[in-house]
Parts: sequence; structure tokens; C-alpha cells
Amino acid sequence: MDVIRDVLDNQLVDRNQRKMGKVDGIVIEYEDGKPPRLAYIEVGLVTLARRLHPRLSAWLAAVESKWGAKHSEPFRIPWSKVQDVGIDVQVDVDAEATPALAWEKWVREQIISRIPGA
Repeated sequence: MDVIRDVLDNQLVDRNQRKMGKVDGIVIEYEDGKPPRLAYIEVGLVTLARRLHPRLSAWLAAVESKWGAKHSEPFRIPWSKVQDVGIDVQVDVDAEATPALAWEKWVREQIISRIPGA
């Protein structure tokens, strides 16, 4: 499998078919005398920003914590939870029980809920 092509930036779907965003990063572990292995996939705006520039991710983490987002750290999903890699990357987790949707929940609570008629 070509991990970068097949996984990175693809839609992430939980066990209930709820979209959790895109796969923003891949974590590979290296141990002496062993081949590299896929450890985690990462979800989070900070991880995506780190791919562009390290300073951008540091700035974004500071802004998120200042504005009250509870989770500025990227959420890691163990590779063992990946069920299928196709059009979407399906994982055996519940999106609502993870911090993967923290930014979406923050926007819903702090902005959308304050719009009259929302």
C-alpha cells in the first residue's frame, strides 16, 4: 500500500459512518533492528499546519488555546483501529467520544448557537 497516496488527506469515517475530518498526519515508529511500522494516524488542524511550516503550527496552537478550544493537540488514532482504506479511511472509534470534533463543537457552541434562530 502506498500510505501517503491511500491514507493522507483522505476522509476519515468512524464506526457509525460519521465523518471525522481528514487524515492530517501519519506517525511511523522506528525501533533499532526492526522495520518501521505505522503507529498512528493524526487528526487536527495543528498537524495540518505543521505540514506547511512548524511556526504556523505553534502559532495556531497558541491561538486555539487563547480562544478556548479545549484540545489543541492532535488526536491520534492507533493504526490497529483502522478497518478499511478505500475511498474513505474507516476507523473503529466513535467520533463523538473523541477530541477529533473539538473544533467543530467549539464553533457550534460559541458561534452558531448565538445566531438568532439557530
